[in-house]
Amino acid sequence: MQGTLITEVEPVRALEAIMEGYRVMPMLEAAAISDFIVTATGDKNVVDQPHYEKMKDGCILANSGHFNVEINIPALERMAIGKQKHRQYVDEYFLPTGRTIRLLAEGRLVNLAAAEGHPSAVMDMSFANQALSAVFIKNNRESLANDVLPVPLEIDQEIARMKLEAMQMHIDTLTEEQERYLSSWQEGT
Repeated sequence: MQGTLITEVEPVRALEAIMEGYRVMPMLEAAAISDFIVTATGDKNVVDQPHYEKMKDGCILANSGHFNVEINIPALERMAIGKQKHRQYVDEYFLPTGRTIRLLAEGRLVNLAAAEGHPSAVMDMSFANQALSAVFIKNNRESLANDVLPVPLEIDQEIARMKLEAMQMHIDTLTEEQERYLSSWQEGT
């Protein structure tokens, strides 16, 4: 069966993934049937020796979540009887069983280490978010708590509107009647 599998330790997120139509299972089960494994957890040793022992021949590993600790590379190095740079950003590890495992970008953030950083189509939004957030902080510094705060929704929405416009994309807008309905509890209850 093809498709995306999800491994998750947090019950709510696992349930959300199931409700979105994904197959959810423990990492050990997923390792045995996956062709490509991408970590995006921010945690350590998410892929470890027991997983390597179960992986399919030719399985590809990439990290997209956190430094190069999500994939236990020292354990893979210890298990391997050989290693070859298959091509730039692809190290192939040879296991005693005859299977191979390919590690992308030395286990570092693959989108940064094996590419030229984020594409400009994403970075422009990131920079716009930073700039507008800095203006927001300057204009509201007296009323803001000394804490880590989320970016106000209005800033995200303004950036999204500007990006859609730059992409020459058009979306619907709510009518005044729809806005009134959504902001009221009196009708439809």
